Amino acid sequence: MTGPHQPFPATPPRRSPSHPVNNNSWSPNRSPISLEQASQKKPKSNKLMRRVRSVLRSFPNVTPTCRIPISGRVHDGLVHGGTRITGTLFGHRRGRVNLAIQQNPRSLPMLLLELAIPTGKLLQEMGLGLVRIALECEKHPLNKTKLIEEPIWTMYNNGKKSGYGIKRDPTTNDLNVMKMLHVVSMGAGVLPSGNGYDTPDGELTYMRAYFEHVVGSKDSETYYMMNPNGGCGPELSIFFVRI
Repeated sequence: MTGPHQPFPATPPRRSPSHPVNNNSWSPNRSPISLEQASQKKPKSNKLMRRVRSVLRSFPNVTPTCRIPISGRVHDGLVHGGTRITGTLFGHRRGRVNLAIQQNPRSLPMLLLELAIPTGKLLQEMGLGLVRIALECEKHPLNKTKLIEEPIWTMYNNGKKSGYGIKRDPTTNDLNVMKMLHVVSMGAGVLPSGNGYDTPDGELTYMRAYFEHVVGSKDSETYYMMNPNGGCGPELSIFFVRI
């Protein structure tokens, strides 16, 4: 669900899968929605790309006499040579924000983190400018755990220590959110709470976008939020580092 290229507002508009864009209405009377299992395909590492580029630099520059337009990853918004995934920030406005990483909007989350920052505050900061979240964990010599399988992270928000990020398994409520958003590729808004009553933590809000996933090494990965067609919108980068 792609909208006009506008900066992210401090207060997301009321929009829910019960009245989505593209006229794909969601109704609880429909048959249950199931999410797909994520494939086990390993993401590409930048090491191979760097080696290829170093080899290409050794060749002389030749200007072709016939210029043919070539479609590249830059046209897909993949400017760092990574892969495109779906990222969703969601949570009650005054409660902690959750980050879900999926291969696509219809798949089960590959990663679910609970971050030590209120949802409303993070979305407000994104509306004001660039947000960089760094998640760091300690490296152990004999540790063979995959980076995204690390259970706990020290969190830095724009260079300021902001508590911890905790990896957890998706709950029934988390999966219900993913199911409600299965037709949403990009967008932001407010989701129905499910019980019809307000909670002390405020409305259940979400922001979903495509992210470019870049693997630097076994100890570093980065997720860059992609703005559609390079438009001016909120900027968010999330760094996972094992040091």
